[in-house]
Amino acid sequence: IYSSKYRHITIGTNKEKTFSLDIYQISSQDPLEELLKEFREGQFSTNLTSKQKLSLLKMLRKNKQAFAIGEEQLGKIKGHDIELYLDVERHYPTMLRQPPYPASLETRKEIKKHINELLDMDVIRKIGHN
Repeated sequence: IYSSKYRHITIGTNKEKTFSLDIYQISSQDPLEELLKEFREGQFSTNLTSKQKLSLLKMLRKNKQAFAIGEEQLGKIKGHDIELYLDVERHYPTMLRQPPYPASLETRKEIKKHINELLDMDVIRKIGHN
């Protein structure tokens, strides 16, 4: 058997007849375990069976471009128009309706922090003088 640098092998002295060599990594692990390694940060309901987890993980892998893994992957969607319908109906009971009131200083700090995170991720943008 002669081996060349192009992953082709020949048997005997006939160098015109070559065979290509494909390398496969054989895994003895369960397919569910392999997918769980890929999605190691995910948490799954204990109510799911192994078959359901495997199905869910395969769906997540197949559609991984639809999900953001980190903050840097979140952002503005380009090339898609979205129609928003604003509903002005009052769906809450009268007792639950309250007039607007200023948030506490601590709450305002948290709101500002979250708004800045959304601005940094390009999920929202500033409009006007604010």
